[in-house]
Amino acid sequence: MLGKIRVRGPVGRPRTRPDAVAADKAYSSRGNRAHLHGRGIKAVIPEKKDQAANRKKKGSGGGRPVSHDADVYKERNTVERLINKLKAWRGIATRYDKTPDSYLAGLHLRASMIWIKDLTQTTH
Repeated sequence: MLGKIRVRGPVGRPRTRPDAVAADKAYSSRGNRAHLHGRGIKAVIPEKKDQAANRKKKGSGGGRPVSHDADVYKERNTVERLINKLKAWRGIATRYDKTPDSYLAGLHLRASMIWIKDLTQTTH
């Protein structure tokens, strides 16, 4: 999934490498962090308690604690609110669509509906 990320700015082509990725503790695996590090992307993911305990148990061989930018992590709620708006549509929340293409089409349709609604609310 991380390979599909596209960041669109005000002009130009979408970038495939964001400055940072903010995620919750569920995505704090070594593999995710290594993938982001290999692409030069800052990982703003808090460390799970059990991962921290295992690292500390290894002593100096366990490595350094992961860095965590709390200010960037607080901005994550913007994405969470969008996901909640997307999931307000029952077909997306329950994943009724069987193929990835039809699920993606549903996501695009729902995102368009949200975008149009936001546009009409801001013009009044």
